[in-house]
Amino acid sequence: MGLSNLVYPGANHTRFHHAIGCMHLMQKAVRVLRMKDVEISEEEANALYIAILLHDIGHGAYSHALEHSIVNEITHEEISLKFMKALNDEFKGKLSLAIQVFEGKYDRKFLYQLISSQLDIDRLDYLKRDSFFTGVAEGNISSDRLIAMMNVVDNELVIEQKGIYSVEKFIIARRLMYWQVYLHKTGLVAENLLVSILKRAKELATKGVELPSSKALKYFLYNPINRENFSEKTLQIFSELDDYDVLSAIKEWKNNEDFILSTLATKIINRNLLKIEIQEKPFTEDYIEKRRKKLTKLVDLSEKELEYFVFSNEIKHQAYNTKKPIKIYTKKGKLEDIAKASDQLNLRALTKPVVKYYLCYPKKLK
Repeated sequence: MGLSNLVYPGANHTRFHHAIGCMHLMQKAVRVLRMKDVEISEEEANALYIAILLHDIGHGAYSHALEHSIVNEITHEEISLKFMKALNDEFKGKLSLAIQVFEGKYDRKFLYQLISSQLDIDRLDYLKRDSFFTGVAEGNISSDRLIAMMNVVDNELVIEQKGIYSVEKFIIARRLMYWQVYLHKTGLVAENLLVSILKRAKELATKGVELPSSKALKYFLYNPINRENFSEKTLQIFSELDDYDVLSAIKEWKNNEDFILSTLATKIINRNLLKIEIQEKPFTEDYIEKRRKKLTKLVDLSEKELEYFVFSNEIKHQAYNTKKPIKIYTKKGKLEDIAKASDQLNLRALTKPVVKYYLCYPKKLK
């Protein structure tokens, strides 16, 4: 959820809640499929439970923020895999099948689809959970109903025809949750501020400036970490890094001598965020320049330093991707893409990516 709790105060649940919730739903899915005579061995079932329990273990502090600041060119999925392989060594190969399933290398495709697809156990948990904790009722999907309608045909995970309306609601709920919660403008600007703070701290660290922080955070600030040098030692230190390390450091940096770091840190701590404008067309260079000039009248900053306070980017979301379809198993025994099987015209509209553009700039500096 990153910094969504700045918008929705109830959104303080952790990724651990999500991980054990996913495992609970996976156990339900295995029971349902076995009742429908889908053969799933004990070894395969355990592999599914392990894979879904650990699917997000590679996420860093504050969700996606660390992927774009203190750790470079390596995704949380890759880090998850590194954790799983390290655990596999520790448990003498007991995670081997789980890793195969997680990577999509196991020959039974539907097992991978339960872990990662457009209607996977991960999404069934987080949409309902995030809807509950934020109070955004539009995301309240019927995960039990969707699991009850699951089946396997030709080695693929499908939904029986009588579950079609639940799938329609699921796709629409996902769209609404993205625009109302995950890409909410206040959460968006807060996450950008957090990334900027960590980038500035890393920039100062590379210049040899001493910054107060925990040992774990210090390691990532003072060492360039990427895919190539992400060692076992790095993995161990990464496992010790959490939200508390980052937040306590930001509270210290509020009083730092560096104007940029202290100003950004103060903004997060005091909840005095940057102003954000969102529109459907890119902002003109003239308009962005106007905002930059207004800021330079208040404080002397270089062109590069200005980018910490005035920046624009785009956000994109596609509610449903027809390249990885959710297949409906009709009563006539045919498989149809939900976008074609549904009589909801707006479902086809949701197959198109929606792109919006945003611009952030200070209301005032402190």
